[in-house]
Amino acid sequence: MDRVNFRTQVLTRHLQNHHNNSTTDLTTIHTSPCLNYSPPELSEPPPDFDTKSLRKLLDGRSIETIDYAFNLMLQSTLFCPRERGGKVFVAPDFNQSMEQQREVTMRRIDHLRDIGAFDGWFSKKGSDGDLWRFAMAETFSVYDHSLGIKLGVHFFLWGGAIRFMGTKRHHDKWFKPTETLEVKGCFAMTELGHGSNVRGIETITRYDARTQEFIITTPCESAQKYWIGGAANHATHTIVFSQLEINGVNQGVHAFIAQIRDADGNVCPNVRIADCGHKIGLNGVDNGRIWFDDLRIPRENLLNSVADVSPDGQYLTPIKDPDQRFAAFLAPLTSGRVTIAASSMNTAKVGLATAIRYSLSRRAFSIKPNEPEVLLLDYPSHQRRLLPLLAKTYALSFASNYLKMIYVNRTPESIKTVHVVSSALKAVLTWHNMRTLQECREACGGQGIKTENHVGHLKSEYDVQLTFEGDNNVLMQQISKALLAEFLAAKKRNKPIRGLGLEHLNKPAPIIPSQLTSSIIRTTQFQTDIFCLRERDLLHRFVKEVSEHQALGENREHIFTVTYQLAEDLGRAFSDRLILQTFLDVEATIPEGSLKNVLGLIRSMYTTILMEEDASFLRYGYLSTDNAAVVRKEVVKLCSDLRPYALSLVSSFGIPDAFLAPIAFNWVDANAWIAYGSSKHVVAYKLGTLALKTFCKPIAKRIKKEAGRHPEFRNSIINIAQVNHRFTTKLQRRIYGHATNVAIRPLNEDKAVQAAADLLGELFVFTVAGTAVIFEVQRSSKSEARKEALRKQELEALRQRDEDLAREIEMLKYKINELERVSQGLGLGTLFNFRKPHAIEDGQNKGI
Repeated sequence: MDRVNFRTQVLTRHLQNHHNNSTTDLTTIHTSPCLNYSPPELSEPPPDFDTKSLRKLLDGRSIETIDYAFNLMLQSTLFCPRERGGKVFVAPDFNQSMEQQREVTMRRIDHLRDIGAFDGWFSKKGSDGDLWRFAMAETFSVYDHSLGIKLGVHFFLWGGAIRFMGTKRHHDKWFKPTETLEVKGCFAMTELGHGSNVRGIETITRYDARTQEFIITTPCESAQKYWIGGAANHATHTIVFSQLEINGVNQGVHAFIAQIRDADGNVCPNVRIADCGHKIGLNGVDNGRIWFDDLRIPRENLLNSVADVSPDGQYLTPIKDPDQRFAAFLAPLTSGRVTIAASSMNTAKVGLATAIRYSLSRRAFSIKPNEPEVLLLDYPSHQRRLLPLLAKTYALSFASNYLKMIYVNRTPESIKTVHVVSSALKAVLTWHNMRTLQECREACGGQGIKTENHVGHLKSEYDVQLTFEGDNNVLMQQISKALLAEFLAAKKRNKPIRGLGLEHLNKPAPIIPSQLTSSIIRTTQFQTDIFCLRERDLLHRFVKEVSEHQALGENREHIFTVTYQLAEDLGRAFSDRLILQTFLDVEATIPEGSLKNVLGLIRSMYTTILMEEDASFLRYGYLSTDNAAVVRKEVVKLCSDLRPYALSLVSSFGIPDAFLAPIAFNWVDANAWIAYGSSKHVVAYKLGTLALKTFCKPIAKRIKKEAGRHPEFRNSIINIAQVNHRFTTKLQRRIYGHATNVAIRPLNEDKAVQAAADLLGELFVFTVAGTAVIFEVQRSSKSEARKEALRKQELEALRQRDEDLAREIEMLKYKINELERVSQGLGLGTLFNFRKPHAIEDGQNKGI
């Protein structure tokens, strides 16, 4: 009987649910709602501050140059525009082989040259000229790090060496061909056996007074020049760093100009070049290795701003001290660290803008049943992942701007400051960039893995920055050595310390409150005090530890080796205090109002997250364990306070939408079926593209072959190439606002033949591809019509099924009524009481 009762209850509930559902409109088809993309601009609060003013704080006088460089890339198909989700994005095609990436990077550089992007590179003077050069290089790096590096090697390293290490004779000879890329330069400093230790390089250069030539020699395998950007394929000349021997005396490291390829791309005699091969990133840069087999170069090819060699072989220099001469020699090359620091911030901005915009439209999980899923950035844990990094990026961007300004306004007296600050910021900013990209990758989930969404791929592209222009850990130790020297020099003079922002050491040590509160943590006084306390205490500890080792008779290099942990802590403390000071300087220029309030929140987040994350605050006792707990809770509060400004803050970066990722916008449409087509069609498209490219090559080769056989045909296609070259160059210059009444340098015959062959081959591909596109459009239209007809059939079937279900329910209701009527007549009303389905349960609960 219990089994009968149980089954009766189940049947009753089942029929009751059908009865309740039957009261709804059965002619309406109900399906689970699909997710739709909603732009965050529609739901996020509008900014209560001027985003243009905030962007001006980030980009300063360079806004117009930055926007100009972005527009140059947006207006050329060489930068691979593609449509995703109703928007056009530009990004390199990383599916290409290493060789293809290298060639297209060089083609982009040639294109930018042809439209006048580099006009006046060496003639623009003063701080405005330097800021223009920085802005152009940094902006091109936003598109592709390989493009930025190739330009940096050519213009900043090769060109910068000639500009700063050379003299007028070098400027007159090399500036113009460098600007037009008639000469393509590279920079041969690093060797297989020596990287950061430039003084230890093993390449040797000797002088032959009889012929007035220098002879460059690679004496051993560890002396081969390594990782030389541009050397593997494109560079025609290089700056060679080498030990200079004069009459058997080593005068230290000097720089020489050497030709490594002729105009036709052939490697010069007495030079050997090998490829460094595939890398984890930057495969658009042709890194190579170089050996010199007693290569002879003219005496005039010595870059002689610091030292020279007379025709008869006498070494001449106004700086007798080798250490000072070496420092003066390398000082101008600080620009490399400046550009690395700035480009790392631009990359962090791309990552954050992508991840934060995605988190403002992507939802996951509901807090309560039947409620909408929650935006990712509304989860406190997600805020904790991204918003502190956003605040750090703003603080570090202000510091990057400060570095640029002290560099472009440098004087002989400020060279040391520029060196120390550039070392500090290059290390801290590149570390921050890599951590930011990793967190953004994870915050985007699986979408962060896709190359087209940038954040994951950018990690491998920018990882090299951690060791570019000096290993970051080594740079931290260099900073500590400089601070130690400044401190001891001031003590020896018995005068207050000056420079490097260390003036706070002349004041009494600040006192930190024993019990912190939220309001105290957010004050500039507390933030400045605890950062200065940390720096001064670590400096005193470092001085004491070094002195103790010296008292034991240990040599200087050994001391710095064993004190590296304290040295690195001190280097970070100096960097963090410097960054805070640059932030305060920027903040001081803003009048009271909403923008200043937002900057105050960002600054408080920057300082508070550093106190939470850096173990030195607890390790050395600047924070008690109780105060550390207060700091940790304050980070959560600051995340909540910054959350309403997240969209406005990433929008203020000023990065055009096209340079972000598809998931930063309509990620639903960007991944829709119609955006990609079936996998079969994708495969067919790729195979078809490959086939067209394969057909194009023999066509181009045949055209070149025929040009060699038939002079008239050769002249015809050369004329076609020259006309096309003049037309496209003038058109591009007109589009970008450059003068068009300038002489267009014609292509040489070989390049003209190649250009014509490529043009005719591409016309063939275009014709075939255009026909294929027309066919595909027609096929797609028919396919969509068939799909629409199928959808209508499915919809009609569903409606018919609903009608059948409604009839079945009515029939069941009728049977139930009959069952109840019969049961009442037999006295079984209690057993089959479907109108009160819980009666039996209630009776059982009462012990019936």
